[in-house]
Amino acid sequence: MSIVESSGALKSNSSRFVWVTATFNAMVVGAMILVPLLYPEALPRTSLMSTVTAPPPPPRAAPVQQATQQRAIKPVAVMNVFTAPTSIPHTVDRGHDDPPPVVGSNIGMPIVGAMDSGNGIAAALGTGAPPPVVTVTKPKVTAPVLISSGVIAGNRLSGNEPVYPAIAKAARVSGAVVLRAIISKTGEMQRLTVISGPEMLRSSAVAAVQTWRYRPYLLNGEPTDVETTITVNFSLGG
Repeated sequence: MSIVESSGALKSNSSRFVWVTATFNAMVVGAMILVPLLYPEALPRTSLMSTVTAPPPPPRAAPVQQATQQRAIKPVAVMNVFTAPTSIPHTVDRGHDDPPPVVGSNIGMPIVGAMDSGNGIAAALGTGAPPPVVTVTKPKVTAPVLISSGVIAGNRLSGNEPVYPAIAKAARVSGAVVLRAIISKTGEMQRLTVISGPEMLRSSAVAAVQTWRYRPYLLNGEPTDVETTITVNFSLGG
């Protein structure tokens, strides 16, 4: 009976001691955690600075100093031409003077290309003969100038109208007769050549156009021969 009772007393004492020890350890650990947070100045300064202080920045490169070269300005004494000389020489040395210029030399005169003609100096002085006058002559036109039929039609002055041949009208022949014409400087018909058209109508067209007169065609202000085409239309309805 004594053994059982002593064992129960030991159990109760050991469990109470464990709770007390755990509570005390918890309080100690909590104090160690809360004290640095509430009172940071209580910590050693060396350890605090080692943990908080940031590492120093890397050293900067030394700025490159550009050496400026200053040119020494030497003072130049201004010569006063009106200052009287300190001493007056008794004789003047003329041995080093330049010889006088030769009269009639071309020193300082402009160089003229045609000096061998004898008029170079006169031309430079403005007393020479004037330059020759160049006359431009217009080339004479020998061949007739080709002019369109529309342009030459506006220069027509007079002439007979073509007569419709009775045989062509009876045969119901119609169409256009194209003629090649050479008109002189005076506006008269020089030559007629049939290019195309019905055979029954060609002679009537040539006979009528041969009487036509034109205003002279001017080229560069002068009358000239003209080559053109003339079309004569024959229509049964007209």
